[in-house]
Amino acid sequence: MPIISVVNQKGGTGKTTTTLNLSSALAKLGKNVLAIDMDSQGNLGYSLGLESETTIVDVLEDTNRISDVLLESEGFSIVISDMRLVDVELALGEMDARHSVLSKKLKSLESSYDYILVDCPPSLSILALNALYASEYVIIPMLMEVLSLQGLDQIIETIEKINASYNKELQILGILPVMVDKRRKLSGEIREYIKENYDLRIFKSMIRNNVKASESPSFGKSVVEYAPNSNSAVDYKAFATEITRLI
Repeated sequence: MPIISVVNQKGGTGKTTTTLNLSSALAKLGKNVLAIDMDSQGNLGYSLGLESETTIVDVLEDTNRISDVLLESEGFSIVISDMRLVDVELALGEMDARHSVLSKKLKSLESSYDYILVDCPPSLSILALNALYASEYVIIPMLMEVLSLQGLDQIIETIEKINASYNKELQILGILPVMVDKRRKLSGEIREYIKENYDLRIFKSMIRNNVKASESPSFGKSVVEYAPNSNSAVDYKAFATEITRLI
């Protein structure tokens, strides 16, 4: 049961979109998938039109088991989030084992899922640290732009610190180019720069820019479900297949 955090410390890089569509695409391949929202904005649940009085907040506060707050959509399980997560983050900061709360909560699910995907907040917070500590792998959705390289350096540094501080064998599974416009020369140049200067996998899959991906949350669906033949949906389904071949 690999646990995979979808991480980028810069906002607007498609973390939630990637978590949502990869979950849906893996489910369509027959995989048992759980997606967890660790961002107080709660965009993962909102994108699927899901609401619940119990969320990941209640799990972290130890008032509910994670199995009690599961919702279902598009063939996969999901634990949504809400704004109360901001207060939980403050409370976690005062705990001794603040980094391992989520990991302990996930122990009961070890044999239930083929993949657990965690949508991380766009900052190095206690919540992100919990997700990374619980995970074996990291997927980095990344715009193929110059400024994105600074964010990549920050993520690498963060993971190195986690490995050093917690003796955790956390690995970057790869970089996923997102919102790609193949007509832009810069996209290819950034991709080549990463290949030449970083010892990191760049996934063969890349997610092309497509208006359907922006529309789909308005209908409470992933783009894989909403517009299965669109560029974005085709790309996410190819990415899901690539993931199953890697882990």
